[in-house]
Parts: sequence; structure tokens; C-alpha cells
Amino acid sequence: MKELLRTNDPVRLSFLTSLLKDSEIRVVLMDVHTSIVEGSIGAIPRRLMVVDQEYEQARRVLLDAGEDIPDD
Repeated sequence: MKELLRTNDPVRLSFLTSLLKDSEIRVVLMDVHTSIVEGSIGAIPRRLMVVDQEYEQARRVLLDAGEDIPDD
């Protein structure tokens, strides 16, 4: 698995997950439960992950949508 980005913004995560799923890219959100346990105060960002083989395609989908995705 490779990390595409980290964020505390659940709306952005939902949007990005939807974009990737529409492109048939498998997505895993990490640290969701930890973020909920800490009270959702934003101390622990959630990670958007994809399988290694789909990483470049996922980056391209998000960049084409105008998202600011950090370099590896």
C-alpha cells in the first residue's frame, strides 16, 4: 500500500475516495478508528491509501481533478 495523502477533512476524503472508486481504483482509509477514538479533534489525520500497482493511476486521477497531491 502507498499513501496518497493525509488529511483531517472528512468531506475531502469522501470526495477523493469517490473519484478513485469511480475510476475503479481500490482505496483504503487508514487511522479512521484512531481519529474517532481521539474525539475527532483533528490531532490524527486520516491516510488515503491505494495498492502499489494503482498508485500512479490514482495520482493522475486526483491531479486531473485539480487536487494538490504531495510528491512521493
